[in-house]
Amino acid sequence: MSGWTTIRCIGLGAAAGMGLLVAGPAQAQYDNFGEIETKYLFGFTIGSGIGLEGEKEISAQSVGRFGKRSGTYRAFQHTLEFEFTPSQYVQIEIEALGQSHFIKNVPDLDDRNSTQFSGVAAEFRYLLLGRGPGNPWSITLSIEPETSRIDDTSGEVVRVTEFENRLAIDVEIIPSRLFAGFNFLYVPEIVRTPEAEWERETTLGFSAALAYRFIPSVVAGVEVEYFRHYSSLDLSSFEGDAVFVGPTLYWQLTNKSFIQAAWSAQVAGHAVGDPFNLNLDEFSRHKAKLKYAYEF
Repeated sequence: MSGWTTIRCIGLGAAAGMGLLVAGPAQAQYDNFGEIETKYLFGFTIGSGIGLEGEKEISAQSVGRFGKRSGTYRAFQHTLEFEFTPSQYVQIEIEALGQSHFIKNVPDLDDRNSTQFSGVAAEFRYLLLGRGPGNPWSITLSIEPETSRIDDTSGEVVRVTEFENRLAIDVEIIPSRLFAGFNFLYVPEIVRTPEAEWERETTLGFSAALAYRFIPSVVAGVEVEYFRHYSSLDLSSFEGDAVFVGPTLYWQLTNKSFIQAAWSAQVAGHAVGDPFNLNLDEFSRHKAKLKYAYEF
């Protein structure tokens, strides 16, 4: 639990520090900055916003993971997504998934060069606490079931059933300018291997992010993520952990479209039995995200 405490303190301390640095200028200079949706401000960390009632959105996203202990490793998950908000408290997303892998000379992984459809997912988000006058905080709970026929690490044909559970919290430190976001993640997963064996895994995660709105259309920041991986559903078989740090960018192209980008690198972590190296068994050395969305 010491790793969780450390990352949480880093995130809260960074939020407080940046708030002190930029809180000095008069509030008047921020008056031309209107409200902004927080869901995609923080990179891999998801904000609590669910949009306006009746709003719809289509998007294309790719998340890439790069680098193992040796050899060449590149893996991407591509997502085509339709998102709609039927009420002021609920948001629903429907996703089609694809996987791309380029693997060469990586120990314990077969060489592979492929791109293929992998599965479908749906996400259900519920706004537990909305931001309003006198309350800078907002909290959303989301559940995302996913079924896939491709292993996201090796590219093998498998059968994966996953349930991502996420608590997203964000706070407006300076109105319309400075935001902090926090995620708590619990992801149980069941895999049927090509040998018809069943494997059970769980990932726990915590992230903290800061995002500063430099001009009305551009938000940039930094985030820290901490993950723990288990080869069981009951958290009895710890396999290793990892810490990622990197910058984030949100660019509002028009009133109806935006681009989001993020990159992070593994800066700490270890696998069980190998306490002196980064954990490149369960995680990659780097990861990146690029998303384009259009609202209507």
